[in-house]
Amino acid sequence: MNKPIRRVSVFCLVLVLALMIRVNYVQGIEAGSLNTNKNNARVAIEAYSYPRGNIIVGGQPVTKDLLVNGNKYKYRRAYTDGPMYAPVTGFSSQVFGSKSLELAEDPILSGDDSRLFFRNALDLITGKPKQGGDVVTTIDPKVQKAAWDAFQSADKKGAAVALDPTTGAILGLVSAPSYDPSTIAGADSASAAAWTKLTTNDPTNPMLNRALRQTYPPGSTFKLITSAAALENGVITDINATTQSPDPYILPQTTTKPVNEANDNCADVSMNDALKVSCNTVFAKIGDQIGTAKMVAEAQRFGFNNPTMLIPVGVDASNYDTTMDRPQNALSSIGQFDTRATPLQMAMVAAAICNNGSLMQPYLVSQLRSANLSVIDQTQPRQLSQATTPQVAAQIQTMMENVVRNGTGPNAQIPGVSSGAVDEILSDERVRKIV
Repeated sequence: MNKPIRRVSVFCLVLVLALMIRVNYVQGIEAGSLNTNKNNARVAIEAYSYPRGNIIVGGQPVTKDLLVNGNKYKYRRAYTDGPMYAPVTGFSSQVFGSKSLELAEDPILSGDDSRLFFRNALDLITGKPKQGGDVVTTIDPKVQKAAWDAFQSADKKGAAVALDPTTGAILGLVSAPSYDPSTIAGADSASAAAWTKLTTNDPTNPMLNRALRQTYPPGSTFKLITSAAALENGVITDINATTQSPDPYILPQTTTKPVNEANDNCADVSMNDALKVSCNTVFAKIGDQIGTAKMVAEAQRFGFNNPTMLIPVGVDASNYDTTMDRPQNALSSIGQFDTRATPLQMAMVAAAICNNGSLMQPYLVSQLRSANLSVIDQTQPRQLSQATTPQVAAQIQTMMENVVRNGTGPNAQIPGVSSGAVDEILSDERVRKIV
């Protein structure tokens, strides 16, 4: 072989080796990042080439896959009672990604979870098409509908959460206003227009999950935590004894006077009566007596300042400031200053008190199942913390019942049901009255 031909051969060999190295680098090292690249349409095309698993509520699917046989996508996601269940299901879109359970449980719903390997392998051998697994939620459809209907009839913005206090199972999760996930599931112009309207042109922000991703000043509902801290730390030893609280009360180190909503005179009333008529002056004084450090500790036992809570979707942390001065802590003790909580958080507070002080980890998914309905994972209830003692919880239950029977919460009265016994079965009428 003459010298020029040999040089060309060596050069070609180097090119082949470089190509082989590059191919192996792309397929081996860069494969993961390429698969998750937002500009890689192949991933979405593959994901919608077979039916996803369903999200189950009350034994029935609230999701389905429509056979569309388009140029790119074979299936398209659709939702039953989409607006009512959107805070639970989220959405799965061919263009705009996914959210909530559709995102958190995507490995199961898509059939790519490693726990489905043998099921998928068997289907491949037998020639069956790939099928995602199902996500069984804890939602009670009657509870969900009652809360949703209450918001619709009142035409109000807000959220409602119902918990089973003994297990932490979420029985209802409503956010209003809401949206229909079916309208943004496709890759057509109608879905694009619906997405634009929802994300840029709607001032009500219907895609915001107000139950989990919006915090609000808890106001007087926070007084339950202040009551627990007062009883645990000996600031109050008898819920019916005078608190020696002046009215008006001046916040320490200031000239600020908290205002009471009630017309009743709140001077020297007991903590029981103070909760009954919502005396800010009494609870601000109690919070100051408890002190910032102990109030922070109590709030955190009830779930505040927890940035990692998953149900399995993410939940925004509720806040009780850890670096406040005395007047700020007094205001925070009545749910003001910069104290903020999600509706889920305040449902957890009430649930813990009604569960003898035991705060259970809230959860939204009961089971994960394969396509043949075999259970591959079952959620077991677990305690998140002992928020307060059973003795303190029992006293606060008494105070809560007093609020409903004789104070500012008569709308929560249900004939034949103790307002403190939240572990009773939630009926439609009960949820309507709570909302």
